[in-house]
Amino acid sequence: MYGFLVLAGVVTVVFLLFNVLPGDPARQMMGQRADEESIRIIQKDLGLDQPLSRQFVMYINDLVPISVHDRDPEHYLYLDDEKYDYSELFSYGESSVVVYKSPYLRRSYQTKRKVSEIIQDYMLETAVLAFTAIIIAGLLGVLFGVISALKKDTWIDKVLLFVSILGMSVPSFFSSILVSYFFGYVLTDITGLNMTGTLFEYDNLGDNELLRLDNLILPALTLGVRPVSAIMQLTRSSMLDVMSQDYIRTARAKGLKFKTVIIKHALKNALNPVVTAISGMFASLLAGALFVESIFGWKGIGWVLYESLMKADMPIIMGGVLLTATIFVVINILVDITYGILDPRVRVK
Repeated sequence: MYGFLVLAGVVTVVFLLFNVLPGDPARQMMGQRADEESIRIIQKDLGLDQPLSRQFVMYINDLVPISVHDRDPEHYLYLDDEKYDYSELFSYGESSVVVYKSPYLRRSYQTKRKVSEIIQDYMLETAVLAFTAIIIAGLLGVLFGVISALKKDTWIDKVLLFVSILGMSVPSFFSSILVSYFFGYVLTDITGLNMTGTLFEYDNLGDNELLRLDNLILPALTLGVRPVSAIMQLTRSSMLDVMSQDYIRTARAKGLKFKTVIIKHALKNALNPVVTAISGMFASLLAGALFVESIFGWKGIGWVLYESLMKADMPIIMGGVLLTATIFVVINILVDITYGILDPRVRVK
């Protein structure tokens, strides 16, 4: 229910925000030389000739999977076969019908394609990049955090803390430029990596599509720098707190091996806040790392959003924001379930 309320709030804010921004979508679609009659037709098709309250109802009706429509083409909730792939549930009244459909995120102002199709085309690249980056960040962050906690106040601890602070301080667009330039240009003969590239590329003849996993290395490492730093510091803090607990001292007093105490008792209980951090980071990475994808030419959601921002293509931007919110909500729900697995004390009975 909380997730539903969050999504409802995001939808409302996004709609109001993008409807008060300057610019005429109809003129964007038709060009500056379009005549007034063509502009009026486009505005009617987009529902821009309706009051703001009706536009909001139309927008909500487009998004929800079960929606109410009218078969009359003059009605503002007209059931348009070109917009929706739907299944009728039941009819009522003379022309009203309730249908089940996939969410309709409108069409791009520039390409006229459905936003859902555009997001679907580029989602795989972002998912692969985000998943790889968070796996790297999770493994290295937890490992370095545990080492830092066990070596507290030693030179190893100080070096790791310095590196983590440096990693969190460097902006992603700056680190992307540095990594791309040095490893993809200056040291390209040694690394064999390119400055830019995406997951799938065509050969020189443009005939065959090739899977280029080597293009994943630099953006994944760059995208994982900040999560590694945050996860390391959080793991260190959590481990130090857990290691001071009575049950850890009891386990060690019983003669359990140090490795068993660390892995089975301390680390397992220290992972709860770490799991929360990783989930939030993964959600943001999955939603699209705009700067990293743009600089490395990785054609994912972030790259699409950047291009859309440059062209003021509002439907794609709105669809990307809603996708981000949905991912956050779903992953937070999954984290709650994971909490119950890691710590039986928080299970709901």
